[in-house]
Amino acid sequence: MKILGVLSVPFLLALSWVFALTGLAPWGAEPTDTFSITAIRWILFLALGWGGIGGFVMHVFMSKQVAASIGWVSNGFQKEVGFANLAIGAAAITASMMQSDAWVIATIAGTAFLGGAAVNHVIEIIRSRNLAPGNTLILISDLGIPASLWILLATSGVLA
Repeated sequence: MKILGVLSVPFLLALSWVFALTGLAPWGAEPTDTFSITAIRWILFLALGWGGIGGFVMHVFMSKQVAASIGWVSNGFQKEVGFANLAIGAAAITASMMQSDAWVIATIAGTAFLGGAAVNHVIEIIRSRNLAPGNTLILISDLGIPASLWILLATSGVLA
């Protein structure tokens, strides 16, 4: 059960890519959307958006279990992380249905949060040899979501 929670956001990232690669149009899509824009919309909507909402639920309502899956002891930090997840998730879902300025803003927020989390997880791996699934496997999405979004923003011409 613990491993399923850890893999839920990486799964949403993979699902976003599958939907984009198959040409499935996300909410808010326009007929002129390119592949890169379709992928941006899906990643914002599913991986960063609903992944963030899921992170909120997990960190706020299942704090002790989440801390244990990361290899930590619950001390209340998850409530703050949970509400940050909620804010970023709601913003990403909204941005997915908007235009390029909103995508960049949501990507900046998501990158700051997920990138910071990734650095902390890597420090834990090196310093404490913390190889708990919640500390290692989450790096797939902590690094994959921002990398995907920035590459897609660049290839779509949004950053030009």
